[in-house]
Amino acid sequence: MTAVYIHIPFCEHICYYCDFNKVFLEGQPVDQYIDTLLLEMKMRLEERPVENVETIFVGGGTPTTLTPKQLDKLCGGIRELLPYDEATGEFSFEANPGDLSLDKLEVMRQHGVNRLSMGVQSFNQDLLKKIGRIHTVADVYQSVKNAHQVGFENISIDLIFSLPGQTEEDFKDTLSKALALDLPHYSAYSLIVEPKTIFYNLMQKGKLILPGQDAEANMYGYLMDTMAAHGRQQYEISNFCKPGYESRHNITYWANEEYYGFGAGAHGFLGDTRYSNAGPLKKYMTPLEAGELPTFQTKDLGLNEHIEEEMFLGLRRTKGVSISHFKEKFGKDMFDVYHEPINRFVDKGLMQVEGDQVKLSRQGRFLGNVVFRDFLFER
Repeated sequence: MTAVYIHIPFCEHICYYCDFNKVFLEGQPVDQYIDTLLLEMKMRLEERPVENVETIFVGGGTPTTLTPKQLDKLCGGIRELLPYDEATGEFSFEANPGDLSLDKLEVMRQHGVNRLSMGVQSFNQDLLKKIGRIHTVADVYQSVKNAHQVGFENISIDLIFSLPGQTEEDFKDTLSKALALDLPHYSAYSLIVEPKTIFYNLMQKGKLILPGQDAEANMYGYLMDTMAAHGRQQYEISNFCKPGYESRHNITYWANEEYYGFGAGAHGFLGDTRYSNAGPLKKYMTPLEAGELPTFQTKDLGLNEHIEEEMFLGLRRTKGVSISHFKEKFGKDMFDVYHEPINRFVDKGLMQVEGDQVKLSRQGRFLGNVVFRDFLFER
């Protein structure tokens, strides 16, 4: 158990595509939330101790909406509670480009934060407004400059493509501007319209016009080719980096390994159990104030569920799933379990078997969700 996820649910504005657990910042009990979050960490770690934490990821919401004083309290509590080695670990913060002032960045650096993940999404100012982002393109450049000034080198930015009204040329322009920053890591996701979002409501009313599947596929193909041409290797369906700059925390998820989840609505995976915390702030904080954990739901995984997750998470990585590791972990031969779908997708050119690895082909990355579905036992 080496990974920790910590959720900060506060946002100054709700983006139109976002379905994560979040609340408007104004009027919220932020200081009280930090206190109860640190209490949850203390209680869970007493119940399930850990000797060494290799990765910490603070996500949201928007963690950088916290004030420097609140960030200091949060980060100080994290470092006090977790056995984390600053010299070898990865400590990441999600950030909004408009929030990254020098004083906030300095607080994070003082507490050992060494990686930033910035939600940029687009370098088209009109598109940013259309998707509900409140930062400007100028904010992106200033935030990167501030981060470099304080000493951050490991910086990642997120982009979204296939946005409403977005053309292929516009995405090419955004990608060009993103790569001109010469950052070590980039994530780029196609827009997924999730229920309970503003975009979903617009789609239901026929008011959300998207580029279409062909344009989306062209954007993704261009993304893969351009990242490779700029020395950023694709190590997961949506993630690209210079060698050595992979997100170690996210690899924990894709490798189907254990992690703690702390905070409102956070998910964790310990032993054979996946758990989630209550999402609404009051339902999260009230049990903790009474000395109880805020667990909302738990699910004990059986062997088949472990195997399913090993495959559909592992196949997201470009190196795929290790045949020998699968046998060692589950005591079963992967081809005895999945002979039919593997052979079928290899024949279709969507999967490859290379040495010890079963993985998606380049063409398979375009159709990952179609492939993953066939590795579920009940489908």
